[in-house]
Amino acid sequence: MGMVWTGDSRALRVSAGLLAAVIAGVVVNAVHPVVPWALLWLPSVAGAAVLAVDSVRTARTEHLPPPVRQFWKRIAWVCLPVGLGNAAQAHHLLTVPDPVHAGVSVGQIGFQGIAVLLVMYALLRLPFGQQTRGELFRVVLDAGAVMLACAVYLWHFSGRYALEDGDPGMLFTSLALSLLALLAVFAVAKFLLTSQNQIEPGALRMIGIAVVIGVIGPTLRPLFVALDPNLFPDMIDLPALFLCAVLATRRQRAARPGPRRGVQPVRRRPFSFLPYLAVAVVDGLLIAVTWRESSDRRIIVVAAVLLTAVVVLRQITAFRDNGRLLRRLDHNATHDALTQLPNRVLFHDRLRRALESPGDRPVAVALIDLDDFKEVNDTLGHEVGDQLLIAVAQRLAGCLRVEDTVARLGGDEFVVVIDGAGPDAADLAARRMIDSLRAPVPVDGHELPIRASIGIADGRSGDDPSLLLRQADMAMYAAKALPGTAALHYDADMAATSVGAELQDAIRDDQLFLLFQPIVTLDEGHRVLGAEALVRWNHPVHGTLAPAAFLPLAERTGLIVPLGRWVLRTSLRQLADWPAGTLLNINISPRDLREPDFATALSALLDEYGVAAAQITLEITESMPVVAGESFTMLDELRALGVKLALDDFGTGSSPLSLLHDVPLDEVKLDRAFTQADPDGRVSVAAGVAHLAEALKLHVVAEGVETPQQAERLRELGYRAAQGYHFARPMPAADFEALLPVEARA
Repeated sequence: MGMVWTGDSRALRVSAGLLAAVIAGVVVNAVHPVVPWALLWLPSVAGAAVLAVDSVRTARTEHLPPPVRQFWKRIAWVCLPVGLGNAAQAHHLLTVPDPVHAGVSVGQIGFQGIAVLLVMYALLRLPFGQQTRGELFRVVLDAGAVMLACAVYLWHFSGRYALEDGDPGMLFTSLALSLLALLAVFAVAKFLLTSQNQIEPGALRMIGIAVVIGVIGPTLRPLFVALDPNLFPDMIDLPALFLCAVLATRRQRAARPGPRRGVQPVRRRPFSFLPYLAVAVVDGLLIAVTWRESSDRRIIVVAAVLLTAVVVLRQITAFRDNGRLLRRLDHNATHDALTQLPNRVLFHDRLRRALESPGDRPVAVALIDLDDFKEVNDTLGHEVGDQLLIAVAQRLAGCLRVEDTVARLGGDEFVVVIDGAGPDAADLAARRMIDSLRAPVPVDGHELPIRASIGIADGRSGDDPSLLLRQADMAMYAAKALPGTAALHYDADMAATSVGAELQDAIRDDQLFLLFQPIVTLDEGHRVLGAEALVRWNHPVHGTLAPAAFLPLAERTGLIVPLGRWVLRTSLRQLADWPAGTLLNINISPRDLREPDFATALSALLDEYGVAAAQITLEITESMPVVAGESFTMLDELRALGVKLALDDFGTGSSPLSLLHDVPLDEVKLDRAFTQADPDGRVSVAAGVAHLAEALKLHVVAEGVETPQQAERLRELGYRAAQGYHFARPMPAADFEALLPVEARA
């Protein structure tokens, strides 16, 4: 609340002063009437004028969205009939001979009717956002509960007296005004209960408090009459209502459009106490009207109210538990399970929001890669490697500003969004990161030194997020050439000499092509079972490049994703031209499995080319391990499509058995290192893999078979399929089609 009192706070001070003055006057007159009654009515009229002026000021605040500015402009117009209605009622009560039975003046009824219609129009013109049918139904039920509670109060404290009065004109006028008031309460409740992305949350709370004051205020009339017949609740509740509205305008002006950077926006409808408050006030009224009756009835009513309170408390507890569960699920979906840092999804969202900020703001991206991390995993184990990653994450998070975002992209890569930072500020942040990583990390009795390479890309609002990340990646790989932990800014010379930039051009300019290596049976006929698609790069300078020359770079730069999509599309387009039933193995990257739309994109390609899902097998390289979590979820989605999954280069990674247990596989491919190993009298790895595959009911293929002796030995070990130079080298599509059985090509 402290920020509300800063800056120009004249309207707030005047509004608060009016409320304080009228409270003091009411207290004095309750003891001994010395203050003229007309002065006690003045704040209820002047407060409307103060709110009108402040609402106009809010409507002229340029940084607010147009719908919000229009809303406050309409609220300013509402203040005119409200002030006139209050003045009319004050004149009526000051001039009638019997204030106790004066009732509501015709002027107040007319002006308040206009005000209610204007309020409803202002609320209904606000964008409420998209709501599902279930959400809309619950909002209507909650708003209806609030409206029903207000209807009970209006009847008890106003409607029944109008009925007893016997004046038909006044009765119908009162009923019409009550109906309009109920509709306005419904609109206000719906407004408060519906998720708002533009009205500031603090302003929403102030509006809600003002609604509660407006509903409860008239019910206090019996207390005021007991003190003095000339005292009315409107003398206090209206200035209090106006004060809350002025607080709402100031909170709205202080808000900035869009969610704050570094804060995940809450999109779910928040839990609201309004319906439960409605239940509580009606229960209170029920106790009040039955308290003087028989003791038996009092006991039953109190028991019913207590039972309602217990049920409500139980419901609120359940809602809070559900809210905590939903927040935990939201956190898990947007944060890395190991380090608890934001993950790739949340990083991209925060970078996008930073680059979409209004104005010309600097935004820097720093990409951090741990050097020699693979050696830590291979020599000391994954548990030690995980502890190292956790320590690095904590150090990076501890040395940055609150408004910066540090995330883990995967593996040993971290990235930082440094919002509002030019090159000098980015250098300062990089020095803090380097200093934080200087000390070794003690893990399991080992002192692990940290060497990292940091690449910085300097951008501004409106830049392409993916381009900024690629530039940071190029700078990071240039920093690897420097000794120790070092940081470099991206410059244009890096792009000119970067193979990564050339690879991006190759994907766009069709410099890539596919070859197909047959997969055959190991019997005498070596019947063709299918093929594996292998990508090659027809480099304009270096000629044809094998995958080993560019795939590691594609993995590091993120270009493996568009490269993989190109391979998928080209492979399926070629498969559609071959005879029906031809099988094809296609390599994918573990990074593909972290793309949320990968299964959807593959399904669309299968439909586009009319290829059956069972015709393709997706190969995941075991030497580049799959990360648990979202990758496993994607594998399940792929299996649901009907495609097969294979583990390539089996035996070269660090945890093949755990992968066989965790990943839903159909096939393993024995790495060429074990296929080509000379027998030395011991049980070979190839034999062990064959027995393991048979026990797990997996299809097994031997890769890299180059001699007849290797083929025969594998057949004796139980292998039924293989590929390698002994059978055929990778070949163009037309040559592979010629190898297919004649009946298949007919």
